[in-house]
Amino acid sequence: IIFQKYCHGATSAAIFGEIICQKLKDPIEQSVYKNTARDLTDEMRSNCESLNRSRSNLEKHILKTLAEEEDFDKYMNYIKTPRDHFKSFIRDEVSQYITDQFSVSVLPKMEENIELLQQKIMKAAHESTEHVQVKRGDAGLWLKSFTQHLSEELIFSEKDLSGVKHDDVDDFNLLEDVIRQELADIISDISSRFNTETFPVKLDYKFRPDELLIDHLCQCCWVQCPFCKAICTNTIENHDGDHSVAIHRNIGLNGWYYRGTTNLAITICTSGVASDHFFYAGASNDKFPWREYRTAGGKYKDWSITPDLSELPYWKWFVCRFQKDLEKYYNKTFDSHGKIPDNWRTYSKHEAVETLEKYI
Repeated sequence: IIFQKYCHGATSAAIFGEIICQKLKDPIEQSVYKNTARDLTDEMRSNCESLNRSRSNLEKHILKTLAEEEDFDKYMNYIKTPRDHFKSFIRDEVSQYITDQFSVSVLPKMEENIELLQQKIMKAAHESTEHVQVKRGDAGLWLKSFTQHLSEELIFSEKDLSGVKHDDVDDFNLLEDVIRQELADIISDISSRFNTETFPVKLDYKFRPDELLIDHLCQCCWVQCPFCKAICTNTIENHDGDHSVAIHRNIGLNGWYYRGTTNLAITICTSGVASDHFFYAGASNDKFPWREYRTAGGKYKDWSITPDLSELPYWKWFVCRFQKDLEKYYNKTFDSHGKIPDNWRTYSKHEAVETLEKYI
């Protein structure tokens, strides 16, 4: 009878240990990917040039990349829906970083995180065994202690084992040994599937490095200049005071044209407000002096555009490089009043990109 009870107790401990480890499998995997994503996000914020500073720095890299690719559709996506373009760019940067750095950075982080987790689980099992032996407790007390030790590491609780019979488990040293063996097999199985394809798929959406970086870099103001579509540079999304940007563009990029013609405008906002010219705006298409643009009300009254004759060569190069594309896009031309100045055509792409360092 004693032998039968011993065998039954040992079998129960072994089964209970196996069940615990099977229940731990998914939480272990989730924790490893989550912790690695957090570590990777911190690394990219330090090491990745486009992601390691502010949104202004990110925008500079976006403009450089757009110039390198010379893809008109991507340019228009950036001009018309900048927030979406920024998010897409961040996702591409993160994806490329993970691919390029997987073997030297991502995989070692995953292996380190899963090893640390394995050690913490075994420490929790050992301390729970000691606790039960001191308190002369049962399997219920062991499980309560075990889950409490892991509460900050894993999404795992006693509820996950509700309905699992463990009343006759009394050999806690054996239970600990079973968990050690089963856990090693599970860790090996999870580790064998670490690769560049599974990494983004296994991650919970809100813990993905690209989403964490989007949250960090895109919690800013996204209101665009009503004339040229440049993005307000304020770092607070719903900020007090006026919207403003350091560098405006020519308003033809936003489809503005000279009244009574089909000529796209070459006016730049900061030179416009320094002129004696007028613009037409609003549902009634009323006429307003550029110098008093705020009187147009609505989206115009909340912008601070100061007279400034300094202009960013980048957008002059862009207009020249994509003149035909812009004309086709807006079904208008850069002729007559909107004729592109000859000096705009003197800028090379290299010169245009170099000037970004000065102004952004």
